[in-house]
Amino acid sequence: MHPASWNRPASAASPAVPEVDVISMGRRVRHLRKAAGLTLDDLGATVGTAPSQLSLIENGKREPKLGLLQQLAAALGVSIDELLGAEPPNRRAALEIELERYQRSPIYESLKLPKIRISSRLPMDVLESMVGLQHELERRLNEQVATPEEARRANGELRAMMRERNNYFPEYEAEAQKVLASVGHTSGPLSHHVIADIAGHLGFSLHHVGDLPHSTRSVTDLKNRRIYLTQNARSDHDPRSVLLQALGHYVLGHQTPSNYGDFLMQRVATNYFAAALLLPEQATVEFLQRAKQAKEIAVEDIRDAFAVSYETAAHRFTNLATQHLDIRTHFQKTHKSGIIYKAYENDGVTFPQDHTGAIEGQPSCKNWTSRVVFDVPDKFSAYNQYTDTPAGTYWCTARTERSANGEFSLSVGVPYAQVKWFRGRDTTERSKSTCPDESCCRRPPAALTSEWAGNAWPSARAHSHLLAAMPPGAFPGVDETEVYAFLQAHSGS
Repeated sequence: MHPASWNRPASAASPAVPEVDVISMGRRVRHLRKAAGLTLDDLGATVGTAPSQLSLIENGKREPKLGLLQQLAAALGVSIDELLGAEPPNRRAALEIELERYQRSPIYESLKLPKIRISSRLPMDVLESMVGLQHELERRLNEQVATPEEARRANGELRAMMRERNNYFPEYEAEAQKVLASVGHTSGPLSHHVIADIAGHLGFSLHHVGDLPHSTRSVTDLKNRRIYLTQNARSDHDPRSVLLQALGHYVLGHQTPSNYGDFLMQRVATNYFAAALLLPEQATVEFLQRAKQAKEIAVEDIRDAFAVSYETAAHRFTNLATQHLDIRTHFQKTHKSGIIYKAYENDGVTFPQDHTGAIEGQPSCKNWTSRVVFDVPDKFSAYNQYTDTPAGTYWCTARTERSANGEFSLSVGVPYAQVKWFRGRDTTERSKSTCPDESCCRRPPAALTSEWAGNAWPSARAHSHLLAAMPPGAFPGVDETEVYAFLQAHSGS
């Protein structure tokens, strides 16, 4: 009989056959031998094995066959179960086992250090110290490398903080205003010329190169006060924004991130700082207030007025909407596959989230504006839609954009009560979402299930990245050697 669905619980696995822990067993043999007052020669003569072979067994470097195990157990006056017991016989044996395992681990191998010979002559305090150092090294490595779950948890905590502050950070606004005042910029789009003036005022020279490390968007040489940017004009990122973010790390006094949460917070800060320079608070708020008064707020107007990308304009709207316009809102960047890449909300919309509170990486409802917009023929105009949800009715405006990573939708939405301030409120497009109820868009319709359940076997696209750990390092995924070699190569130019 065919199963009704491939989304079914996994069957219970067969119990695994326990393996011999050769290190623990070897230390137990040594302990029992010495407790019985036997030398290696004495025990070897009893079981008919060379002392050198017994020494390898005691040091955890050889696994004895079953017959020899039985002979050893009999010679030492214990059962085989006692001989194979996982619990070390005493504190010293436990430390010896732990140190031996550590010295065989990939971490120790990577340090290229000589191995310590573990014997009865090794002082107890040295054993304690070595094992303590091992624990501290592992603790520090675990702090530096975020697992996917830790990354999602850090992201969820960051989103909660942004929601609490209505995505408005006056400290970054103030720093951006100081920088703009220093070069006399008061209004209009921020040109490359003015940005170069900003870099010069802060003491940095700009260098466009063709060999920027592939894992970076910019590299700052703090020793020689240089900022390196790519010459590639096909980048998905606005080169002005990339440069301003690099300057943001300096202006905001960032230090090397201590953990993944710190890294994420720094990224939010520099993105905000760059947007506050490209769309200055006073000028942008005045623009939005005029649009609100005319009931003509539109993200594309913000984009055009300040010569920025639609995504930057949408982000900046979320920074200022609640603080200055008393409008609560939400934002989504969604891949065509339906996966949410970026999200923010303070208007009560029910975004999908995992147990850590993270929204990114979750599938968006197929009935939301952020998904429906992919099937709209008119890609030039903004697509507007009302969506009835369990949390209320929301109006959203969305556009799609292509990048090297595929096609994405960018959507901004507000509760029904606040749609009166927006252009596009007269749309007749309407949808209904009952997510997270699976019957909304997760579960196939009954007719399709009846027809095809048990008769479909898709060949799934392999998502190897799901099995990978988060990229290591203070700056995840950045090759430190590559960056240092790049700076060394350019330091004399």
